[in-house]
Amino acid sequence: MCVQPHKVSGARSLQRLLRCKYASGSKASCSRLVLGIETSCDDTGAAVMDETGTILGESLYSQKEVHLRSGGIIPTVAQQLHRENIERVVQEALDRSGVTPAELCAVATTVKPGLALSLGVGLQFSQRFVREHNKPFIPIHHMEAHALTVRMLHPVTFPFLVLLVSGGHSLLAVARGVRDFLLLGHTLDEAPGDTLDKVARRLSLRKHPQCFTLSGGQAIELLAKDGDRKRFGFRTPMGQTPDCCFSFAGLGTQITMLIKKKEAEEGVEEGTLLSCVNDIAAATQHTVALHLAKRTHRAVLFCKANDLLPSDNPTLVLSGGVASNQYIRKALMIITEATGLRLLCPPAKFCTDNGVMIAWNGVERLREGNGILPPDVDVSYEPKAPLGVDISAEVRAAAIRLPSIRLKIPN
Repeated sequence: MCVQPHKVSGARSLQRLLRCKYASGSKASCSRLVLGIETSCDDTGAAVMDETGTILGESLYSQKEVHLRSGGIIPTVAQQLHRENIERVVQEALDRSGVTPAELCAVATTVKPGLALSLGVGLQFSQRFVREHNKPFIPIHHMEAHALTVRMLHPVTFPFLVLLVSGGHSLLAVARGVRDFLLLGHTLDEAPGDTLDKVARRLSLRKHPQCFTLSGGQAIELLAKDGDRKRFGFRTPMGQTPDCCFSFAGLGTQITMLIKKKEAEEGVEEGTLLSCVNDIAAATQHTVALHLAKRTHRAVLFCKANDLLPSDNPTLVLSGGVASNQYIRKALMIITEATGLRLLCPPAKFCTDNGVMIAWNGVERLREGNGILPPDVDVSYEPKAPLGVDISAEVRAAAIRLPSIRLKIPN
């Protein structure tokens, strides 16, 4: 995040702003309140939360239907939809909370990483808002927010291991503090959610009567329930690479080649639903789950070997949009049960992008007095931004071999 103060505001000025004074009888009279704003991709979200983590009001506008019709997210379309909806979404969150802008203690907004045009809408709106109402601004790292959402719901103490999987991201990290992460592994090409969406598009699942309103990942999960995952054997990516990084592009190529072969065998054109679509969905989902599980297994062993997790009740947090997939959750449950960790996943509504997780990250920052800026500081968005300190090379150098674990995942 690039910060260029055009007015140097002293610490006293910021502290004065953080002493939120409320009218007698206000809902906010006993708690500091944070407005969270999220526009990193294709969801416009806002939420008002108090410092205990209670959600006072929220609103979310999803662009899913628009992008399903176009076959994928078009950045300029996403930008325009954010512009058209952000003011309404923020006002709805405030109205539902019964909180006025004057009662807010700070505004937290996603500024990295994400789609540049989408991030820009949220940041521009937020900076105008904090300057108009003279409120501190808290720039938020999107993946940090995903990682910490679980602490809003469960008493999880640092450190813990986190697997973040979504349409745009895939990473394993040790969360040691609110802004303190060790990055063990990350995707080398595309994210699992992106791969699932591409496979769904190539299979033309929008034409399937059960799937026309679903995202690609949701469609794959639904059809996989009635499919034979063993019918098609896809190679699990990076089987000979002893690290915690991910790669899904090669798997996508394998699946595309199989689809072309089946289209030729069935004598149909691209865009026609194949008779074996359920089996392809099941094999795809299973291979993605195996890849995530094996890399996570190695991350657990590396953490144990280097005392990065507590010996008492160590935790794996699974978050991000793909974390909603129940089959993937079951695969990771097998790993955590075998290695003595507990698995925690936020509810599905908090796995996908939303204003609540941004507000909560703001609350955590506010508690620590960490990363809070005066309203007159210029902030730049960052489409690409790593999370924490990258130690993936150390993980690779450790060359940890995985003991055999039978991943018999119930459908």
